[in-house]
Amino acid sequence: MKNKYSFIALFLIAIIVVSFRFIPERYPKDKSLVVTTWDAFGYYIYLPSFFIYHDYKDLKWFPEIDKKYSVSGGWIYQANKCKNGNYLFSYTGGVAIMESPLFLFGHIFATNFGYKTDGFSPPYQFSIAFGAIIYFILALILLRKILLKYFNDKVTTATLLLLVLASNIIQYISVDGAMSHSFIFPLYVFILYFTIKWHQHPSILWAALIGATIGLAIISRPTEAIMVLIPIFWGIQNKESATEKWSLVRQNKLHVYFLAFSGFIVILPQLIYWKLASGSFFYEMPSRWDFLNPHFRVLFGWETGWFIYTPVAIFFVAGMFFIKKFPFRKSVIVFCLLSIYIVISHHDWRYGATYSCRALSHIYSVFALPLAAFIDRFSVKKVKYVFLLLGIYLIIVNLFQLRQYNQTILHYREMNRKYYFSIYLNPHPSPLDMSLLDTNDRLSSERRYDKMVLYNSDSSSRITIPEYSEKIIFESKIGNNLVNLPHDNSWIRVQMRIKLNNPGIWGCYINSELRTSDSIKSNKIRMINPITKQGQENDYALDIKVPPYFANSRFKLFIRSSSQLDIDLKKTTIKYLYE
Repeated sequence: MKNKYSFIALFLIAIIVVSFRFIPERYPKDKSLVVTTWDAFGYYIYLPSFFIYHDYKDLKWFPEIDKKYSVSGGWIYQANKCKNGNYLFSYTGGVAIMESPLFLFGHIFATNFGYKTDGFSPPYQFSIAFGAIIYFILALILLRKILLKYFNDKVTTATLLLLVLASNIIQYISVDGAMSHSFIFPLYVFILYFTIKWHQHPSILWAALIGATIGLAIISRPTEAIMVLIPIFWGIQNKESATEKWSLVRQNKLHVYFLAFSGFIVILPQLIYWKLASGSFFYEMPSRWDFLNPHFRVLFGWETGWFIYTPVAIFFVAGMFFIKKFPFRKSVIVFCLLSIYIVISHHDWRYGATYSCRALSHIYSVFALPLAAFIDRFSVKKVKYVFLLLGIYLIIVNLFQLRQYNQTILHYREMNRKYYFSIYLNPHPSPLDMSLLDTNDRLSSERRYDKMVLYNSDSSSRITIPEYSEKIIFESKIGNNLVNLPHDNSWIRVQMRIKLNNPGIWGCYINSELRTSDSIKSNKIRMINPITKQGQENDYALDIKVPPYFANSRFKLFIRSSSQLDIDLKKTTIKYLYE
């Protein structure tokens, strides 16, 4: 079989992408699959509103649906009230257009097999979830064809494997596939393919398809309007090629008109919807941008940094230095750099809940070109085996971290450096590892420290802390009253066992406080952490660094709880460790 390795890679990717759809930690077996939630609901809301309930202005159907399926996230931020009293959807409808065949399939299935035809029952959810995967796999097949035009089979194979298996795109195809990213990704594959075809054989058909793709991208996420840069700069490498390109465009002016017209036709339904709902053809999207103060932590920050949690992205960018000979050089560089700039300029730089930077994941099909160029450059004999091992390592780390993310061990917005290194390739993080979500204090080893027990109850009793209350567990002076000399390097280690009686509770913390006459040092850790078993007993631990000026201070350990808790006193210990 010709180009068999890249074909095998596609097959392997399809198996892994489908298998991640069944991650048990994210969707427990005792709960029905619901993927049209939070932002995904904002994109999907058009379909049930128009085609089932015929109510897109008042949304009278919404409270009952939200009570049953919990789709909004607690409040309907996915739609806002207009001055005329109507609801207006906060998200544009391009994704809903692409979801419509999947929605129709789910509706037909629900109608014929006894499910509720409410737009949110299992047939609709499974149609959207697996439809996103099907779209993605079909897009990869076309992307493979594009890559093989410029690169050999082995480079294409490595590119596809790293692009998917070493990146966060799996999360937004397999697990969070109802988000916009899974549906916009194919559009970028299409724009690459249609652009190549037009430049090879200019025709009205290819021009119209380019326009329609751009229009659909714009009403999926308005910032995708920069997609137009791909066909504009395609084929421009130098002054001579630029002259040839614009000469070709002038010879085919009619194609440009068809491109613009087809784009407008695709955008028109969105304008009509805005007019019907709000009275105006135009709607200012509720987004804030910091273009003069971009947030580089989106790329380098420990919270969700793209280069940290998706390090293969470094190859995406580095590959731009090796695409000089290709017709897509200027197109890719201009588009990718501007896309990165727009993403890091968004005011909500965390992008809600995200593994790495999800806001860039849907343009990975464009990044595939410089990635392939990078792989092609470093696939020489001297370094290819090192690169192979590095690629395998990046894939293993990414797949492991995807599992951690769906267990919430890798937190969706509150990561930090110390916590990340404590859970890195760690299948069983400890209570002390979990404490680093909230504090930087962590004693690496007790071995070189002397120990003094401040609290170790012999009692087998338990104490109950009522909801919305505070309970002091221990309070005493530490320092010179316990040992003969003050210590510049001393710690307090707390270990506790607590039962959380109310599953799903929030606002419960273990708090510590060091107090001198004029200074206070406070630490706290959450009780609802990624390894917490709700409704059961859980072990907690935290370290508190005692600064030298707190050598003679008062230490207090207390609980603040929004719900009832039971504490096992026999499993509560407090140690003072000193050199």
